[in-house]
Amino acid sequence: MNQPAFGPRSPQRRRVALAALALTALAAWPASQAVAAQWPERPVTLVVPFAPGGPTDVTARVLGEALSKQWKQTVVIENRAGAGGTIGAGYTAKAAPDGYTLVLGVTGSHGIAGSLYPKLPYDPEKDFEAVAKVVIYPNAILANPGIPANNLQELIALAKKDPKFQVYGTDGNGTASHLTMELLRERGQFPMEAVQYKGASPLINDIVAGFVPVGITGLPSAEAQIKAGKLRLIAITTDKDYSGSGYATIAEQGFPGFAAAPWSGIFAPKGTPAPVVQKIAADIKTAMASPDVVEKLQTLGLTPMPVTLADFDAELERERASWAQAVEISGAKVQ
Repeated sequence: MNQPAFGPRSPQRRRVALAALALTALAAWPASQAVAAQWPERPVTLVVPFAPGGPTDVTARVLGEALSKQWKQTVVIENRAGAGGTIGAGYTAKAAPDGYTLVLGVTGSHGIAGSLYPKLPYDPEKDFEAVAKVVIYPNAILANPGIPANNLQELIALAKKDPKFQVYGTDGNGTASHLTMELLRERGQFPMEAVQYKGASPLINDIVAGFVPVGITGLPSAEAQIKAGKLRLIAITTDKDYSGSGYATIAEQGFPGFAAAPWSGIFAPKGTPAPVVQKIAADIKTAMASPDVVEKLQTLGLTPMPVTLADFDAELERERASWAQAVEISGAKVQ
C-alpha cells in the first residue's frame, strides 16, 4: 500500500516541519539580536570563586571597572570562595542564562576539576559558555636562599643525592602548581614528595622560615619576597618570561617545550544567548586592549592574554586532556 503523501512519516511532512523550524529560528534571530543590543539593562554580577585579595579577585576588579565604563552599568564583584574555585563555578552554572551572572573561572575550576573531583556540582565543559580567557601568570619554583642550589639543574641534583631536599611545598592538593611540579618530577625523574599547604601565604612563610626547603606557587604571590631577597626564584613555569624581569623558565633549564601557565577567564551559564556571549567577548577584548588595564594587570604580575570564544574553547579542550594526565601522574585525589 502506498503511503499517503502527507502521512506521519512522509518526506513532504518532514520538509514542511523543517521549513517551519527554519522560519521559527529566523523569526527568533532578530529578537535575540535586539536583546544583545540592549544588554545590559541592569548590573552584571561577576562571581570570583576565591577570597578577596588574590590574583583572581584583583583581575576581576580591574576588568569589572573597565567593563562598567563600557556598559554604563555596575559590575558587582561577588566572592564565593572554596574548594579550589568549584563552589563559585557551581553557583554560576545554576544561574539564569541571561548574561547577568558570569564567573571568572580559573585553571583549577574549569581545566583541572573535571579530572580531580569524583563529584562536582557542575560539568566544566557542558554547563558553561566559554567567553574569553583574560590573563595568564607563571607559577614559580622557589627556594629558601640558604639551600645550595641556584638553578633548576642544581636543585634536581641536590634532590637526587640528599633526602633533606626530597620534599617540596604546594599551595594546595590538585592545584595547577602542584600538578605542574608533578609533571616536572615525572619528566626529570627526580625524587620529591609534595607537602600540601592551604594557600600561598602559609607556604611562602614556611619557605622563608626554612621549614620546607622548596615550594611552588603563583609568582604574583611571591614576587615581593623574591625582590626582598627572602626567597630564591629557581624557575617560572610559562613558556617565556613575559614580565621582562629576566626570570629563568623551566624550558630554558633542560626541559625544552615545558610550559604550564595558570589562567583566568570569563564563563557564562550554558544557554546564554549567543549574541550576548559574543557582545561580552568583544567588550572584554576592547577592555583588555586598554593601556590602563594592561598596566594595572602587569603591575600585579599578570599577563593580559585575551583569547575569545571558539579559540578559547579549543584551548580548553587541549588543557583538560593535559591536566587529566597530570592528575593521573600525581595520584592527587580530592573528596
